[in-house]
Amino acid sequence: MIFRRQRPDPEKPGQDGPGKDRPKGSANGPQGLPGISVTGRRAGTFCLLLIVALAVQATRVQVFKADSLNHNSANQRLTIQRYAQPRGNLLVGAEPVTGSAPTGGRYDYKRTYTDGSQFAAVTGYSSQVFGNTQLEGVEDGLLTGTDSRLAGWAVWDEVARKQNPGGDVYTTIDKAAQQAATQGLGGQKGAVVAIEPATGRILALASTPSYDPGTFAGSSNADQDAWNKLQADTNQPLLNRALRQIYPPGSTFKVVTAAAALSNGVVTDLNASTGAPYPYILPGTTTELVNDTSSCDQAGLSLDIAMVYSCNSVMGYLGAQVGLGRMVSMAENFGFNDPKLDIPVRPARSNFDTRMNQSQVALSSIGQFDTAATPLVMAMVAAGVANNGTVMYPQLVDKLTRSDGSTVQLMKPTTYKQAMSPGVAAQVQQLMADVVENGTGRNARISGATVGGKTGTAQHGVDNTGVPYAWFISWAKPSGSGNVPPVAVAVVIADSSATDVTGGGLAAPIAKSVMRAVLTGG
Repeated sequence: MIFRRQRPDPEKPGQDGPGKDRPKGSANGPQGLPGISVTGRRAGTFCLLLIVALAVQATRVQVFKADSLNHNSANQRLTIQRYAQPRGNLLVGAEPVTGSAPTGGRYDYKRTYTDGSQFAAVTGYSSQVFGNTQLEGVEDGLLTGTDSRLAGWAVWDEVARKQNPGGDVYTTIDKAAQQAATQGLGGQKGAVVAIEPATGRILALASTPSYDPGTFAGSSNADQDAWNKLQADTNQPLLNRALRQIYPPGSTFKVVTAAAALSNGVVTDLNASTGAPYPYILPGTTTELVNDTSSCDQAGLSLDIAMVYSCNSVMGYLGAQVGLGRMVSMAENFGFNDPKLDIPVRPARSNFDTRMNQSQVALSSIGQFDTAATPLVMAMVAAGVANNGTVMYPQLVDKLTRSDGSTVQLMKPTTYKQAMSPGVAAQVQQLMADVVENGTGRNARISGATVGGKTGTAQHGVDNTGVPYAWFISWAKPSGSGNVPPVAVAVVIADSSATDVTGGGLAAPIAKSVMRAVLTGG
């Protein structure tokens, strides 16, 4: 008899062979999964956690921290990229007043300027070391090509890190008016703003003493030396006096007071008695509000006479009669107390106090006390009167374009406030015209044109011992023209060395040259 060994059944437990039960913790694991040990599972879990941590960190760095890292002062990538190609240009009319030049250094290109000191108050500066200001700063994204509006397909450009060519900024500046403004100011400390009343377009924006922004546009030792010299200059050439400096407006503010008195029925007839007493004692005090000329030293003068001779007593009295609330309202119609009057550059805030007693209202109504204004806002006062009571939002830019000339954005005229009715505006126009024809503004007369203006000589300093500020605000149009005057101007001269510091003597001739440049086209 032959005996054969029975082969183990692979399906029956307890037998030798592939189907035999294996103890817990064997190579196949507790669930019978082949090839994964406890150590292997732990290593896999740890690797998974590392991958998750890496993904979280990458997301944090590339998404949430990207902006701060990009703009970290230690990160030069964006700066190098910024100057890797020519910068877009700022234009006056059809002519660029800026350019770009190769440096041969770490930064491929630096900014250049044509007549830099003449247009510095408009352009500001673009420096590889000291940053950007004015239009160079506000429109930096467009000029460098990083503005998303320049991209053909923004998502792909971002992924491919494509740098678009810089766009161009067309300013509203009239070259002839700008030249007249800078030449008229000369070496004096002062500023000029000229506005087209119907649109709000800024035709001239000048501040002196000025500077050439091209002298420190690069990153060399010479650029650093030029910057240090400007910083040390006590005349503050880097200060934009047209936009960033406020001055007591003096008697030029009487235009606002006249508009308020007429709009609120305090005065109804330009040539009738205002009822203003003489002497006029400031309410609640024993202090007399004095005049600069004996022509004002009588009671009951008319509003027309008060404006022609710039009578403090009459205009202070009328401001107090109008009252605080209505004076504040009229001042704010012209841009006072507005902290965001962007053009698109943001100017300093002009001030007319909203909390005052009656004597303070009287002083503020003649442009003294705490009243202070930029030349921009005082140009808006003249422009609002010239535009039949409608104050337009001032603008320094006509349009933004791509490098190929296609339009990115076209600026449109925008109403800022309706300061007064057309009827009241016509009365204030008459008052200002009489000032030029018969009063303190005679130096602004232009042959063949109707000119309206108001002089101002503003005291300042401790006990008014400082050299007065000489002001003149005005508008002009061809004689016989019923249209809105094409130009309104504000001029201020600060700390002049002249012996006779008056608005009519110092500021009016400058305003005249600017207005004539606009009227004649050069």
